[in-house]
Amino acid sequence: MTAPISQLLKEASAEQHKAAESSGFITELMRGELDLDAYTTYLANLAWVYEALELQTHHGEAFPSSENLWDAKLDRFASIEHDLVALGAADWREHFPVSESLAEYCTALMRLNGKADFRLIAHHYTRYLGDLSGGQAISALVARHYGATPEQLSFGNFTEIDNNVRYKENYRATLDGLILTEEEIALLVEEVQYSFTLNQKLFEDLGEKSCN
Repeated sequence: MTAPISQLLKEASAEQHKAAESSGFITELMRGELDLDAYTTYLANLAWVYEALELQTHHGEAFPSSENLWDAKLDRFASIEHDLVALGAADWREHFPVSESLAEYCTALMRLNGKADFRLIAHHYTRYLGDLSGGQAISALVARHYGATPEQLSFGNFTEIDNNVRYKENYRATLDGLILTEEEIALLVEEVQYSFTLNQKLFEDLGEKSCN
């Protein structure tokens, strides 16, 4: 494999990325066709995901060449919990139980071996780079369509990161500098595709719930 790792990951997941972004639930939510309760449900589902993800990203020793990826500035779980409290869903664990697709997602994360496991990078990449790219735009749409307040929308705001564009460039440079074998890179690509599949399944579940 001669292409940079960041390019391989982007190209391998491009079709799934587009499918996840254009899922019925996400499209309707961003168009203002649902309500603030639907956004709260979406956020509560993400709370389960990020709790599992950040248990992994704070666990163990980073394998050599990956150290710069594991930046606590990216953490979202505390922000999500803050927003859920502001949205009146402090009891999200009781009111938003784990669905089948969400259970698969969390199980996939918890089977990994923390920062020593290069496969964790796939999920880190899928979620956090997506948040950096579209988090503020999503917050703006939720505020516009559903009247959400800034107090309810901290999830999309990376206040400790001065420049999202530069940060993403540095993130991709770290990906490209990862010391991995060709076999490991192939497995990383597979894991990124699986990560996008998990997200798509979650959105499909949310879409079914919003129709009930």
